[in-house]
Amino acid sequence: MILAAGRGERMRPLTDVTPKPLLEVRGKPLMQWPMEALAAGGFTELVVNTAWLGDRISSHFGPQHTLEGHGGLSISYSHEGRDFGGALETAGGIVRALPLLGEVFWVAAGDVFAPDFRFTQEAVTRFAASGMLAHLWLVPNPAHNPRGDFGLSPEGLALDDAPQRLTFSTIGLYRAALFAPPYTEIAAGNPQGIRAALAPLLRAAMKKGLVSAERYPGPWTDVGTPERLAALNRTVPDEPTAMP
Repeated sequence: MILAAGRGERMRPLTDVTPKPLLEVRGKPLMQWPMEALAAGGFTELVVNTAWLGDRISSHFGPQHTLEGHGGLSISYSHEGRDFGGALETAGGIVRALPLLGEVFWVAAGDVFAPDFRFTQEAVTRFAASGMLAHLWLVPNPAHNPRGDFGLSPEGLALDDAPQRLTFSTIGLYRAALFAPPYTEIAAGNPQGIRAALAPLLRAAMKKGLVSAERYPGPWTDVGTPERLAALNRTVPDEPTAMP
């Protein structure tokens, strides 16, 4: 699942006419970077949630989209804006999309730039066998989030209460059970369009030792301001690394 429903208030005026995930980084829409990375890992069935200017996203990519050098993608859309008048936040949007998702699934934000991240079947297999409800990739704290989000134990568990924290990259693997009781009371498919944040669900699961995590050492940017977008487009990317 690619999260693409946000309004992008801090990106105005750019997002007044263009949905944030369609803003270009190095010649292609921001959300196309994780789409290509997923396709490169063999994950070709995507769910994209939309709200602000959501029809532009579905018009741009369509239900079937071919990525040059990466093959084709089959894309389903969860139009939160069309159905409920606005975005449902992360957990609300995921619960809404559950009927379109499997028992285990990736989630990545469409406005985060992590060009070297690899979505692998090995990671899915390891997570599915672990019994965990979520596995998160954490990054060093950027200047705009100096306190971080979650800790990381030596055993690889994500911690809500830790003296040293890292920032959640927004990239994670999830089990559908995290988006059901006792972690949320929202009905499957979220027919009422309830807005709900993801962090409370994760923290509740962390208290039970059911969220694992690891550090992601590659380049990562939360493209939250026009200045960060401009900085990425000024940066000359390194020579791409060959896929194994």
